[in-house]
Amino acid sequence: MLTRENLNNAKRIVIKVGTSTLTHSTGKLNLLRIEKLARELSDLANQGKQMILVSSGAVGAGMDRLGLKEKPKTIPEKQAAAAVGQGILLHIYEKMFGEYGQIVAQVLLTRADSVNRKRYTNSRNTLMALLNQGVIPIINENDAVAIDELKIGDNDTLSAMVASIIDADLLIILSDIEGVYTADPQADPSAALLSEITDITPAVEELAGGPGSAQGTGGMYTKIQAAKIAVNSGVTMVIASGGREGVVREIVQGKKVGTIFISKENRLQIRKRWLAFGVSVSGKVCVDKGCEQALLKDGSSLLAAGITAVDGDFELGNTISIVSDSGRELARGISNYSADDLKKIKGAHTHEISSILGFKPYDEVVHRDNLVLLV
Repeated sequence: MLTRENLNNAKRIVIKVGTSTLTHSTGKLNLLRIEKLARELSDLANQGKQMILVSSGAVGAGMDRLGLKEKPKTIPEKQAAAAVGQGILLHIYEKMFGEYGQIVAQVLLTRADSVNRKRYTNSRNTLMALLNQGVIPIINENDAVAIDELKIGDNDTLSAMVASIIDADLLIILSDIEGVYTADPQADPSAALLSEITDITPAVEELAGGPGSAQGTGGMYTKIQAAKIAVNSGVTMVIASGGREGVVREIVQGKKVGTIFISKENRLQIRKRWLAFGVSVSGKVCVDKGCEQALLKDGSSLLAAGITAVDGDFELGNTISIVSDSGRELARGISNYSADDLKKIKGAHTHEISSILGFKPYDEVVHRDNLVLLV
């Protein structure tokens, strides 16, 4: 398990860099910062580490080339800007990494690559093949074709998905903020930086406000969600400021930079990771204290008797979120019942299901083999 003290042992590292780090306030690319980033990553690659870069900035690069003054509002306009910008951005990366003798490869991913189990595995195989050949993959969401149902949503989530898929040791998210604070540092001068978070509680999630800067899409909220994916996949994550000189090197050296999220010791199996994070969550059920205890301590399946509320419109076979009465997400899993049926049988004992519904396909609402704990 990686902590600040042994971060230098990280062999496979994913770096996510946001739009606000890659661009000036004008929206044009910050070439000096991109050049320094390429140098830092190349130097770590020279030390024998496998580096993966998840990069935003395609829409920004496209806006600049197309002469747009503000960020496009509609999805087709954004996709047009991304299609123009993607090539420009990769060309710059190729040129700058090439100066330091590194080969890069562009990999575009969409939600479909994580939802479909075969494509999830194939994404992993492709990335591993590139890493084994000493290539630095540069990954982005396929903005030019992704539509809302297919979008992963933001590059914070994408970077955590990638880190999970390839069994990374460390995920570094470079942002326009130093890390997670006790309050909004722009509004509250007494806000203090949290150096280490070992457990993502509802209180920690509440510290994350809405989306951040005007250029990017991901605020601290998406970074906390990314941290959930990372730590449950056995990946330690650090959020730090991309504007800080030599920030990646300092993090890997174990210096007290940004906020570190310590990973869980037991890395989920690849199928369980896909189940928890690859698939969209279609709804949620709330459970009582006894059921929470049974799930977390006894390794039980989810039974109807422990369910107190059902939210969302999901079908049999959809992935649902299981939350405590205080609202904390405890687990995710594949439901054996639709939302309509669950509303009828919530709180009922297993032997009562047949008489309520007229049938009973399963004893369990979610079988423990199809359930992933997130706390």
